[in-house]
Amino acid sequence: MAKKITKKLKLQIPAGKANPAPPVGPALGQAGVNIGDFVQKFNAATVKMIGDIVPVEITVYEDRTYDFKLKTPPATGLILKAAGVEAGSGKQLVKKAGSITKAQLKAIAEKKMADLNANDINAAMKIIEGSCRSMGIEVKG
Repeated sequence: MAKKITKKLKLQIPAGKANPAPPVGPALGQAGVNIGDFVQKFNAATVKMIGDIVPVEITVYEDRTYDFKLKTPPATGLILKAAGVEAGSGKQLVKKAGSITKAQLKAIAEKKMADLNANDINAAMKIIEGSCRSMGIEVKG
């Protein structure tokens, strides 16, 4: 028999740097999850992704056990990292914040493909290109 789900949590935590402090601790504490155990497992699972923000879906069951599923980092974070800028442009039509190449765009699209609603890599690239446009990041050549 399947376990009964009591709560689903969605958090964005820096890879390898989860700790019991807010916002992680209070969210897990309210759900009845062993915070120390989660922090240890999350940090071990994300040690290779250090430097990225990792979205995680935590499913909490009736007996206070839990499962967590890691997602790929947000597209905006990957774009900013590839462009080498801290933030996007507040006025994307007037002032550009930076630029990335088509090769970098394709690499980001391939990394995000599992989480995107796209049938092929070209459709994924168009989705990521739209995110670039809204951030004031140019896609060159």
